[in-house]
Amino acid sequence: MESKVDTTLAALSDPSRRAVVELLRKSPLCSSEIASRLSMSRPAMSRHLRVLRRSGLVEENDDENDARIRLYRLRPERFAELRGWVEEVEAFWGEQLAGFKAHAERRQRRRAP
Repeated sequence: MESKVDTTLAALSDPSRRAVVELLRKSPLCSSEIASRLSMSRPAMSRHLRVLRRSGLVEENDDENDARIRLYRLRPERFAELRGWVEEVEAFWGEQLAGFKAHAERRQRRRAP
């Protein structure tokens, strides 16, 4: 079974979807505005937004002023999960590198005249 992190990374593996995320970091937008800013066709943008919605990175809501307009916005909780995973990996490698550094320094002190 695919984990949430796997789904998130798969969704973010595409440069166009990362560009959508960058736009939505600034403010919620409708799909036509996103497509226009990224010089992409509406059908292509629709496919990218579907992937982002299914991954949980983006949600779709009605505009407060016009129910015909669907606004897309980021869902911060999914990014928090990804950040947590990255921090775990970073901590693991930090410990590994600290251990290697200590080992290398011990070896160097033994070799010093």
